[in-house]
Amino acid sequence: MKKSIGILCYPSVGGSGVVATELGMKLADRGHDVHFITSSMPFRLTEYRPNITVHLVEVNQYSVFKYPPYDITLASKVAEVIDVFDLDIIHAHYAVPHAVCAELGRNMAKKKGVAVVTTLHGTDITVIGQDLEMQPAIRYGIESSDAVTAVSESLALETNMTLHAEYDIDVIANSIDESVYYPMRDERLKRHYGIEPGEVVVIHISNFRPVKRIDDTLVAFAIAANNRDMRLLLVGDGPEMGQTRRRAKELGVYEKIIFAGKQEHVAQLLAISDIHLLLSEKEAFGLVVLEAMAVGVPSVVSNAGGLPEVIQDGQTGFIVPTYDVKAAAERIGQLADTPELREQMADAGIRDTRQRFDSNEIVRKYEQVYERVCARYENV
Repeated sequence: MKKSIGILCYPSVGGSGVVATELGMKLADRGHDVHFITSSMPFRLTEYRPNITVHLVEVNQYSVFKYPPYDITLASKVAEVIDVFDLDIIHAHYAVPHAVCAELGRNMAKKKGVAVVTTLHGTDITVIGQDLEMQPAIRYGIESSDAVTAVSESLALETNMTLHAEYDIDVIANSIDESVYYPMRDERLKRHYGIEPGEVVVIHISNFRPVKRIDDTLVAFAIAANNRDMRLLLVGDGPEMGQTRRRAKELGVYEKIIFAGKQEHVAQLLAISDIHLLLSEKEAFGLVVLEAMAVGVPSVVSNAGGLPEVIQDGQTGFIVPTYDVKAAAERIGQLADTPELREQMADAGIRDTRQRFDSNEIVRKYEQVYERVCARYENV
């Protein structure tokens, strides 16, 4: 049944923002009215859709406040959108601040009987959740929601362990836009970056924060690239980029690295790569691994968090112990030396993406959650 759905999310580049925006677009394509309530235009909304409306949260600077009161302003906007557009559901992506603001907003609204669904993406539990001062707010956001979903079994388990609770959490994996991520090759782009025929390209995409273990990526690549014709394509930017450049020079691989900087659209960069590398110490899901699989690029990943739920070890990629750079280097070398293995894993990854992470099936799972929670308010 058609629903009017408000989506609270971060609009910028990042796993949660991508997932929330693409979910909203899919819901709109299926006939639902979707209302994004956020601080700026979601970057993935690149074309007009008649049943998507974006409501921007404008925060004024008041001299009485040391910091602009974004959370209160967001909650007020939620209440406004509920009443003006007769929302059925608020779907909050992250427990804090969005689930808390969703609950406050629906309590402020005149219309009653609005359901709140919260999706946990990782940072709200694996990072913010480690702060004891923030745990009461996270608990409040979760416990006030009518349903809670997590992007992996690992995250659902860590949520209950971190908060010492037994929440009933629906696990719904992430998906990708199949019209963007599909098998492709771009030889022109390879030439643009000076990649020679026969060079094996290893790609790493992240926000270059400590949790991504960039040093492990560099060391593993340096070991694997010894006596091999390889390049490392680094995509993204962040607080560890300066250290990354210095470390690359220390390891003697600086000249083998392409620093592509922050990019919003990475499908084409994956398409010129042969191996994807992600050796994080924490990863709730690893959306970029799914993107690589869909394009046909096998990954070497750590066994952190939800990554083993995405990669099937030995079939669609390789999983190595977290912090074990030698094991990672061995797997990179194995893939570099065996083109037929890369091709085999690429084909398996494409099939697996279509079977286990089909976007239409993922959206249907969210719709089932929506129907379940809305049924509680039918007589309100």
